[in-house]
Amino acid sequence: MLDLLTDFPAVTTAEWEAVIQKDLKGADYEKKLVWRLDEGIAVRPYYRAENLAGLDTQTQTAPGQFPFVRGSGEAWQFAQGWEPPASAIRADLLHDAGATATQELAYAIAEGVERLASGAAADDFVFAIGSNYFLEIAKLRAARLLWAQAASAFEPANEASCLMRLHARTARFNKSSLDPDTNLLRVTTEAMSAILGGCQSLTIEPFGFDEHLAMNIHRILKEEAHLDFVADPAAGSYYIESLTDALAAEAWKLFQQVEAEGGFAKAKDGIAKAVAQSRAAKEKAVSTRRRTLIGVNNYPNLKDRAIPGVPDGSRLASPFEAIRARTARQPRPYTVLLLKRGDVKMRTARANFCLNFLGCGGFQMTESEELQPADLIVLCSSDPEYIAFARDVAAHTAAPIIVAGNPKEQIEELKSLGVQGFVHIQSDAIQTLTEWQNRLGMEA
Repeated sequence: MLDLLTDFPAVTTAEWEAVIQKDLKGADYEKKLVWRLDEGIAVRPYYRAENLAGLDTQTQTAPGQFPFVRGSGEAWQFAQGWEPPASAIRADLLHDAGATATQELAYAIAEGVERLASGAAADDFVFAIGSNYFLEIAKLRAARLLWAQAASAFEPANEASCLMRLHARTARFNKSSLDPDTNLLRVTTEAMSAILGGCQSLTIEPFGFDEHLAMNIHRILKEEAHLDFVADPAAGSYYIESLTDALAAEAWKLFQQVEAEGGFAKAKDGIAKAVAQSRAAKEKAVSTRRRTLIGVNNYPNLKDRAIPGVPDGSRLASPFEAIRARTARQPRPYTVLLLKRGDVKMRTARANFCLNFLGCGGFQMTESEELQPADLIVLCSSDPEYIAFARDVAAHTAAPIIVAGNPKEQIEELKSLGVQGFVHIQSDAIQTLTEWQNRLGMEA
């Protein structure tokens, strides 16, 4: 018989860390393995029971028990077509304005506290759920923890009144009018996050796909995946419990800052400024492709056409959608030739990179090892081969030439040979695509 305790003896954290350091071969642990969220929270590569030390109030409670981290214990309700009441606290609007999870939590709690302090009710909270799967699960758990802590300060007669009534909907901020199939996948994982996070009701918003598919996701998750069989299935997960605690701690600090400024109403200008800064950082990450939106700033399907009738330009994908729309409006297609020569490994890698990068602009992409007519030619090779490559191609075409890569020591010489630009991992996609639309004479 298998005996886990004897056949698999315990391994200490120090032993794990020693193996990791050996495998890293001198590489920086923090840079290689630690992931930093927009919220500034450092996510470790693994978690163990020791990471839950001191979290008994959070981990040793039952569903429906204060501080309600584990939810109400009741299954979520379908809420298709649901409209939030005018009195609802709209953290979802913060999300779609670009706020971080900690900002959503802190500002929603601050608004709720201000209402309680004025003698008004703070009943419904609405949260939007994005595609960062585990973060969104932890966000809803942290929301209930924070609200229970804040509401209990008002000494309610019934402890159950400290349970947040939480409605979730799928986010709009990360959706694209270019990619309905990926939107369908996005809302599926978002719905799962909302359910596993313990929402009491859920709206799955169709974005480029039929309403009945949104309803079918509810049914699949309930009747086939049986996600309503277990209350708070995330309970005890070292990672999610740790992330719940970290989000709650950071959001509480921010909530205290709002309170120190005089409360939610007086801090509104500062809140708007902070959310705008968070949005700008996310937009920059998408533009430079440090954050991937499948089908938008990476892996585009050039056969996709924009979906009519979707919400307008307040989403991360909007600048790329405008670029694709401009290309599609032209009276003729604009062709980009990925001209490959030399080192097979480098030319293949750089051609694939440019296929994705420039394809996001809606250009007609062609790959070849022979020079062909095109509106724009991209040289794909290795750095040592670019000088001879550029000299040869420039002598046989009048089309503008750019280089795939950033051969720093050769840039000036390549420019003297007629190379007009460089595309590489540090390039800003929106700036680069817009620049070449302009330089190629596309109509606005």
